[in-house]
Amino acid sequence: MNKKINAAFKIGLKPIMCIGESLDIREGGNAEEFVINQLVECLSEVDDEDIRCLTIAYEPIWAIGTGRNATPEDANNMCSAIRSRIKELYGKKISEELRILYGGSVKPSNISELMNMPDIDGALVGGASLKVDDFLAIINY
Repeated sequence: MNKKINAAFKIGLKPIMCIGESLDIREGGNAEEFVINQLVECLSEVDDEDIRCLTIAYEPIWAIGTGRNATPEDANNMCSAIRSRIKELYGKKISEELRILYGGSVKPSNISELMNMPDIDGALVGGASLKVDDFLAIINY
């Protein structure tokens, strides 16, 4: 993943980097450690200027297209942990400016709660974007 991120920056793209854990890892109680390790590995050699062009999406694998999703609190806690590690790596200002999204069965019934969380800056919408009424409800929440 690190090579892809750095290659994207080299050609002027502003990538969205998705990180997340499997159900086994979540149920084993190691989700935060796993996701933070993913984050650090992916950001290896990414400098302060490039990080400003990156969007990070926390997208738990177990929630992709399954209809299951993290609770707003769980999603926010993970996004907060990501933001905290960004602060350690790049400083407070960058950690506050960086966009951190949640993706994983985002739908009209949960968008409002997710967007009301302090460390979730937006949503990475998958299947619901294919249904006009659902997508409109999400973007107009």
